[in-house]
Amino acid sequence: MKYSIYALPLALAAVTMAAAPAAAQSRNCAPREAVVKRLAEKYGESRQSIGMGQQGMVMETFASDETGSWTITVTTPNGMTCLVASGQSYEVLAEAPPNTDSDA
Repeated sequence: MKYSIYALPLALAAVTMAAAPAAAQSRNCAPREAVVKRLAEKYGESRQSIGMGQQGMVMETFASDETGSWTITVTTPNGMTCLVASGQSYEVLAEAPPNTDSDA
């Protein structure tokens, strides 16, 4: 089964971007190239989605087609990438937006 993502909830992106400055000071950060290489080699994850945040930060979701593992990262303008969240059972969600037309 192929796993990819078409959209991330806006709330998740907001929380991710808010957490980035604090995470940048922790051990969960490294140069982007090193993080991407490790996610690919150790977990088989590749980039599935990307989004721009405040102050030039970039949020990315990486996931594995084979295992369903996933990782959310935030990269700061200086190239440091921080791991924000990770887990299992990554799935595609291709939901239509809710119908806002109503007769009420």
